[in-house]
Amino acid sequence: MDIARFSLPVHSKSKSARYWRNGIRALRGCPPLFDRYSGFEDHIAAQIRAHYRVAVIEHFWCASYANLLRPHADLLVLDLHNVESQLAATLAEETSGLEAFAFRRFRDAYERLEKNWLPRFDLILVTSEVDAKRIRPAAGRARVCVFPNALLVIPRPDALESESIVFSGNLEYHPNIEAVRWFRSAIWPRVKDLCPTLSWHVVGRNAGAIQSLMKDDPRIRVIGPVDDAVTTLASSRICIVPLRSGSGTRFKIIEAWAAGRAVVSTALGAEGLGAEPGKHLLIADQPEEFADSIARLNDDPGLRKKLGDAGREFYLDRFTWPVAWRALERAGL
Repeated sequence: MDIARFSLPVHSKSKSARYWRNGIRALRGCPPLFDRYSGFEDHIAAQIRAHYRVAVIEHFWCASYANLLRPHADLLVLDLHNVESQLAATLAEETSGLEAFAFRRFRDAYERLEKNWLPRFDLILVTSEVDAKRIRPAAGRARVCVFPNALLVIPRPDALESESIVFSGNLEYHPNIEAVRWFRSAIWPRVKDLCPTLSWHVVGRNAGAIQSLMKDDPRIRVIGPVDDAVTTLASSRICIVPLRSGSGTRFKIIEAWAAGRAVVSTALGAEGLGAEPGKHLLIADQPEEFADSIARLNDDPGLRKKLGDAGREFYLDRFTWPVAWRALERAGL
């Protein structure tokens, strides 16, 4: 197996520099990641050493390398972690002003790019049947198969619940930032009133991106990156997923199920997983409903255990590596 790599040029992560870059990209109609990951054909070509039975491109951002790899592979595969047009569309709905304008521009650009590039692949892998239905009209003759996000078969952590709720994820990923912002402003004040001893833990990489949203509240603890996310989640009573934008399926819910912990999520946060509300997790889309669901679980250890046990069984049945490998075998890989 050969892995072709290239290094992205270093650029400033300051807010002003990011706004400037993405403002120009919005005017050009070129989405940020597609722009940033394009133009490395020479680097990749220098690393091609054979004719391959299968060539896999990870993420739609790199789909433009299909023409380069096509002559060197019998089967050309694109692994879509998200449907980027859908991700941009949901972000446009949850933002306002110039930011919303930019995301609408990126949504339209991604829709054009998907129609252009997806039909050039033989096989497209998506994380859920929901995303499969979204991209089939643009995929042309390319086969579309579900390859679920999955974890190793992880033993259930032997951890005691602390009086806390927990949110986890890459904290500079825009949907996660918006989720933290919404929960902090619209939901957390009611949770604090309903559950006076409960704290909120935030776990994940790039914690600096949300730090300004968390200041001046001693009941919020930003933990940052951890070595074992599943065990860390198991040390809280309830895992929260207040997402209102995004695509694909959420590792944060799969990890919470692996930890055997109860989950409260928005409908979009749990999209594509096939979970049954009330059995595998609680669904709440309005701030008061979300806060009340947390309070209900906080006051009911039996319900927490019931949801945690059901989620754990659902993870073992659908979201482990052996299950994912069988999906690839069905796809002919």
